[in-house]
Amino acid sequence: MELNIGDKIPDVKLKNEKGEDFSFTEIDKAIVIYFYPKDFTPGCTKEACGFRDSYEDFRDLGAEVIGISSDSQESHSKFKTKHQLPFLLLSDPEKKARKAFGVKPNFLGLLPGRETFVFNREGKLIYKFNSINSGRHIEEALTALKNNHQL
Repeated sequence: MELNIGDKIPDVKLKNEKGEDFSFTEIDKAIVIYFYPKDFTPGCTKEACGFRDSYEDFRDLGAEVIGISSDSQESHSKFKTKHQLPFLLLSDPEKKARKAFGVKPNFLGLLPGRETFVFNREGKLIYKFNSINSGRHIEEALTALKNNHQL
């Protein structure tokens, strides 16, 4: 399955870094969801810190940021603490969210995909971006939010 512009956010339940249940449908504001391969790797750390450093810009645009990988809740908790990440990290060990969002593997299928989705307040997809270049995801998501006046 692949999400297309205008599609509703999938109703997938995952655990956050504290082990608490989380559902995307619980948020009533715009959401930027970024899927990344692995905690503590150079590209993923750069991406997470980029979202951290721009977090107030996302909040000013009325959006929440959420990161998802297949890492454990414990790994997410350590990653979040070490890099002072102000947003949720969700654990997707069974790849339920990756399948529901249609995130494809990168690099000949060897690495989990790196893809960012931007949903408006009504939970409809307004933008998606797929690139192994971790640094571009923050800029692309901010631009999508700025350009969409129907958040």
